[in-house]
Amino acid sequence: MTDIDTQRLKRHCEQLCQSIRPAESEELEAARQYVIRELEASGWQIERHPFQAQDSMLVTFSGQNLIARHPQLSNPEKPQFCIGAHLDTRPESPGADDNTSAVATLLELGRLLPQLHQPDWKWSIELVAFDLEENGMLGGAEHAQLHLKQQTDLRGMVSLEMLGYCDPTPGSQMLPRELIGLYPDTGDFIAVVGNQNSSSLIDVFQTGLKRVAELPVETLQVPQNGEMLQATRLSDHSPFWDAGFPALMITDTSFLRNPHYHQPTDTVDTLDFEFLTKVAQGSLEASRLILEQGY
Repeated sequence: MTDIDTQRLKRHCEQLCQSIRPAESEELEAARQYVIRELEASGWQIERHPFQAQDSMLVTFSGQNLIARHPQLSNPEKPQFCIGAHLDTRPESPGADDNTSAVATLLELGRLLPQLHQPDWKWSIELVAFDLEENGMLGGAEHAQLHLKQQTDLRGMVSLEMLGYCDPTPGSQMLPRELIGLYPDTGDFIAVVGNQNSSSLIDVFQTGLKRVAELPVETLQVPQNGEMLQATRLSDHSPFWDAGFPALMITDTSFLRNPHYHQPTDTVDTLDFEFLTKVAQGSLEASRLILEQGY
């Protein structure tokens, strides 16, 4: 098993959390440059995709998604798979869990997937660092529309959303009222959230995650596009749901577990790097499985 490097995860988190990086900030551009350097060092070619979009208050923002493709792993003739994480933070938070933990994982996937590559893999992959997620999943919406416009054979998308907070204390996991009694009340699991269009993607990603010893995995499949359970729509996967693509959110459940959500206290020292390493390893196994055999 090609292993995720815990120290690399920690280094990425420490580097990126040195400053807060909200929309349109110089700090966010510095973070983009860091992500570009790391992925290019692993052989990926990066496309900057600038765009403008309005939030729910009709304020216009300028954003920039980073789209990474690898010569060995990206073939437009094959079915496409997208895995991404948002790079921006709230203006008041360094965003260690939200969403640096996921960006660090994305960088480790970028380092290791080329090492695992086999010529007979059935699917192609792109990695995306999304912008303007904190302004209403605007980067995800832009990218979903790009795939629709280009008529890409996109078979699945995965949003990595807060992966590094774990609390093994009984009662540490809050649940939406509709889910109480159906899921554990201890916040030590990783959640796989999909919609009614994502059954096969849920199954294969769960299989990959469960290859990691001592990583509890829970899955949730919501009706339609999650409108009845809004907490399941709070990441860049939801615009892909709305566009008709199978998509997942992989998450430590955010504010349902992590008391530092959107707070100045969302710092690197609150992350559980043993847990994050397991989640990253499981995400690597799941991604390899999808590229190897599709579904």
